[in-house]
Amino acid sequence: MTTSARALQAPSAKAPLEATTIARRALGEQDVAIDIKFCGICHSDIHQVEGDWGRGLFPMVPGHEIAGIVSAVGSGVTRFVPGDRVGVGCFVDSCGACMYCLDGEEQFCTKGVIATYNAKDYDGEPTYGGYSEHIVVTERFVVKIPDALGLDVAAPLLCAGITMYSPLKRWGAGPGKQVAIVGMGGLGHVGVQLAAALGAEVTVLSQTLSKEEDGRRFGATDYHATSDKATFKALRGRFDLIVNTVSANLPLDAYLGLLKPGGAMVSVGLPVEPDKVHAGSLIGRNRIYAGSNVGGLPETQEMLDFCAQHGVAPAIELIGANEVNAAYPRVTGSDVRYRFVIDTATLAS
Repeated sequence: MTTSARALQAPSAKAPLEATTIARRALGEQDVAIDIKFCGICHSDIHQVEGDWGRGLFPMVPGHEIAGIVSAVGSGVTRFVPGDRVGVGCFVDSCGACMYCLDGEEQFCTKGVIATYNAKDYDGEPTYGGYSEHIVVTERFVVKIPDALGLDVAAPLLCAGITMYSPLKRWGAGPGKQVAIVGMGGLGHVGVQLAAALGAEVTVLSQTLSKEEDGRRFGATDYHATSDKATFKALRGRFDLIVNTVSANLPLDAYLGLLKPGGAMVSVGLPVEPDKVHAGSLIGRNRIYAGSNVGGLPETQEMLDFCAQHGVAPAIELIGANEVNAAYPRVTGSDVRYRFVIDTATLAS
C-alpha cells in the first residue's frame, strides 16, 4: 500500500515552496524504503523550480542529495537491511539492460534514466525528490554511506561530490598534475578537496580573493582572482585540467589559454544561455573543451568510499524546512559557505 510523507513542493514555476503531503509508492520486491534524514540544496533545484530549463512538472518536490536510514526492504533486496545508512542521488531508475546500464553508467541509459524529481517514471507517475520525510527507491539506485561520513555532510556528496569526482578521475587529476577549479561555491569547494586528495596541485580561480583562506584550508596551493586581468597572463599555459563549476557564461577563450598543450577544460556548471568558444583556442594547442555529467552508481559508491577514506566532507549550513525559501536567493547570491542541507525532521513541525 502507498504511504504518505510530508514534503516541500513548488506548486508552479517561480512559486515559493510550501508544505504539503505526497504519496509514496508501495514497497516492491526490489525496493528500498528510506527515512530521509537530510537533503542538500543543489543549484539545479533552483533552476528547476524557477523553470530556467523548461520541462517543469508541477507541483514539484525538489531534492536529489538524499541521506537517510533504511526503514524496510522488499523481498528481493539483497544489499540492504533496515538500519543501513544510505544515500540516493540524481536518479532513481533506468532500464538496467542496455550497454550503459550494464557498464554502470546508468546516467546514459538508452531508454532514458529516471531523475529523482521532475520526471515521470516508466509507469507514468511523477517522481518526487528529497525535500520530504521518506522515499521508496529501486535497490540498484541506493548507495551505502560509510560510517566515517556524517549523514548531514554526506548528503551533498550525492550530487556535488560525484559531479566533481567524475571529471577529476576521467581526466587524470593526480600526482604531478596541475588542476584549476573555477568557482569556490558548493561544487568548487568539494572539487578542491577531491583534487587535493587525489594528489594534484590545486589552484582556485574565483572572481575575488574573499574565500582564499577557505580555499587553502580545503587543499588549494594557489588562489587567483579572475577579475584581475593579470591573472590570465600570469597563468597562461599552466594547467593540465580546468574544471569549471560556475553556472554563468565565462570568456572561455581566455580560460582555455590557461591550459597546457593537450590540456582539458571541463564544464559541470550549466548556464541558462549558450556558451561561445573559438575553435582556434582549441586547435592551436590541441586543447580540449568538454562537459561532464554525474557518474553512475558504481562510481558514486567509489566516490563516497574515497571521501570517507580521505576525510573529504562538504562545509554545510544546516537549516530547517521553514528556511528553504530564504536559502534559495542566498545560493544564487553566493551567500552560503558552502552548501545548504535541510534537516528533514523539521518537516514535521
